[in-house]
Parts: sequence; C-alpha cells; structure tokens
Amino acid sequence: MSKDSQWIAGINAVASAIEHDADNVREVLLEAGAKNPRITEIEGNARRLGIDVRRVAQQALDGVAGGLRHQGAVARYAAARTWDEHELPGLVETAQGRALVLVLDGVQDPHNLGACLRSAAAAGVTAVVIPKDKAVQVNATVRKTSAGAADSIPVIRATNLARCLRELQQLGVWIYGLAGEASASLYAIDLRGNVALVLGGEADGLRRLTREHCDQLVKIPMPGQTESLNVSVATGVALFEAVRQRQA
Repeated sequence: MSKDSQWIAGINAVASAIEHDADNVREVLLEAGAKNPRITEIEGNARRLGIDVRRVAQQALDGVAGGLRHQGAVARYAAARTWDEHELPGLVETAQGRALVLVLDGVQDPHNLGACLRSAAAAGVTAVVIPKDKAVQVNATVRKTSAGAADSIPVIRATNLARCLRELQQLGVWIYGLAGEASASLYAIDLRGNVALVLGGEADGLRRLTREHCDQLVKIPMPGQTESLNVSVATGVALFEAVRQRQA
C-alpha cells in the first residue's frame, strides 16, 4: 500500500468517508455474506459513486484492519486533506463572529483525539487545532474512534501552538484555557462570540506557554471527589456549554 493511503475500519468510519470525501476512497472491502443492512447500504453507495467494492473473507479484513474492530467494513483511504494554519483566518471570517475553535495541547492517546473530534463535529466547531509535534496525529485509530468526524471538520496542524493562539487573538477570538485550579467557572463566561477552547494533554494538562497565551483560565466545576475529567469528556462538556449558550 502506498504511504499516501491507509486503511480505515468500522461501519461509521467507512460510511462517513464515502459520504463526505468519496474522491479519496480508493476501494472498499466488505465481509462476504454479511447480513447487516448498513453493510449493504455502504456497498450500494460506494458502487453508485464508482468506488471499487470487493466482498472478502473476515480473515482478510482482520489482516488489513490492523487490530481495529472493523465490523465487516474497511476502506483504503487516501491521505486526509491537510489544513494549513494559514487557512485559519478564512475559517474564522466565514463564521461571521460566531467561530468556535477547539485547541488540543498535546493529546497523546488516539482514542482520546478521536473522541474529541467526534464531539467537535457534533458541536459544529469551526476548526480543531493540534500541534504538529509531541501530540498524536490523525491516523486510522483516530478515524475509527471519531466515527468519521476526523474527515468532516478542519483539523489544523500548528507548527507553533503559541503563535497560532496569538494569531487567533488578532482575529478577535477570545481564548479560554481549561484548568482545574482556575477560579472562574466555565458556566459563568460568555461563549457566544468568537471563542477558542483550549484543553491540555492527558498527563500534564496545559503547557506553560499555552497558558500564558490564554485570555482567561476557567474550570469545569466538579462537586464530587474526582479531581479531573478525561480530556475527551472535558472537551464534550466545554463544547456543548458553548452550544447551549448559542442556542439560548
């Protein structure tokens, strides 16, 4: 297989790739004899769009899925469209004063990144920003966990995250970093305008330089005994508080 393509696995991931980015789906492999109506739907949609479809044995799917739970569907997918940080101003401008940007500072676990992207897509974010270095990148596991969201929203890889945050500020985006020790509550701030929500990685949270480039640090109030939330859970809570305010 070319280094410019990879296998994605799972019914949702394959169906989403066909729906949102069919031009980059090179071929689809489906389990021979599978009765799942969604497998049949995937086959019909793929053939209608001129995508090669093959029915193969489960063992063949196991081999190309690389340990991912494929549910009888895998696809060979061209390298994802890469978004450059220079495209961020255009995305913010298009949002017309209601940009919602998710910034992830050093998430390491592909399952966490995939879950964050899934929440981001559901919340209708303008873009997701991740560092090019010292953080997991979008790969097959991320695509699988995100249920196709990784290919339906702009994921921008920033060479210098601090510089990217400064540029967002210059575009009129107010930047809130989530930190457990912050005094202000997430629920007490206005998230209706141009806003970026910044969350740190699993181990260390927000890095010092990232904190320094936030306009304000806020916390998710937790009256229970747990001191922190998983980054993907915190992402969902923060994004949907913004959604709630914008729909009020």
